[in-house]
Amino acid sequence: MSVRTYGEIPGYPVGSTFLNRTQLAASKVHRPLQGGICGGRDGAESIVVSGGYIDDEDYGDEIVYTGQGGNDPGTKRQIAHQELALGNAGLARNQLEGNPVRVIRGAGGHPGFSPSKGFRYDGLFRVVDHWPAGGKDGFRIWRFRLVSLDNIDQPPTHEPSTQPAPRVPAVIQRLVRNTALALRVKQLYDYRCQICDTRLETPAGPYAEGAHVRPMGRPHNGPDALNNILCLCPNHHVLFDAGAIWIGEDLGVYETATGRQIGRVRMAADHGIAYGHLAYRASLCSGGI
Repeated sequence: MSVRTYGEIPGYPVGSTFLNRTQLAASKVHRPLQGGICGGRDGAESIVVSGGYIDDEDYGDEIVYTGQGGNDPGTKRQIAHQELALGNAGLARNQLEGNPVRVIRGAGGHPGFSPSKGFRYDGLFRVVDHWPAGGKDGFRIWRFRLVSLDNIDQPPTHEPSTQPAPRVPAVIQRLVRNTALALRVKQLYDYRCQICDTRLETPAGPYAEGAHVRPMGRPHNGPDALNNILCLCPNHHVLFDAGAIWIGEDLGVYETATGRQIGRVRMAADHGIAYGHLAYRASLCSGGI
């Protein structure tokens, strides 16, 4: 297993440019001479966004990135399904561990955010979501939503620019949304997990997490609404967000890997989850095709 280097590479600040992949690899900002992901099942250090996959979406401070595999480099079309393996598994691991990813943009990417030639290091991003989906070519792809660490708690501006924004050092931590509606749902269930009924006590009081059934981030665009929020313990929140479990319209809790029902969601009389949101989340676990 390779020794991973997460975060900045000394001597190569944000905005550093490279004429070609040989220079980029020598800098260790992105080590492979080929391939868009530097990583394995243990994690991913860096990615290159350069227009190699037609399903990529680049919004500057936010990227919906297509994983590796199944792509014809000559046509840039998908010709086979992708698997959650190698670098794809690494990016998923980054979401769970909170490790940052160095993002390098190449000249073939989005014209509003990419350099006119060569490659440019554009800073550290956080993997905040991942899911399988049906790609434009009809094959399963793995998608990863990455957000700049500078904007992890800020709404995206989406103002096109060919210059990277200034960066400052950042502390990596797990992102847990705590909206007023999420707080209301947690209070409704007395901070008890709707799946396992666990209530965590801390010196500062009870703790639970508000989990959005249909994710709020692009491209899911789920609402911050009572009928889209569950009260979960951290364990079940992680399993739910990682796609290890899903909830049926019968409110049964199912393991994605086996399809086996492992529990049932408790629902208060004055709280309901929209079936459309449950079906959307279930479709993410099934791969979208």
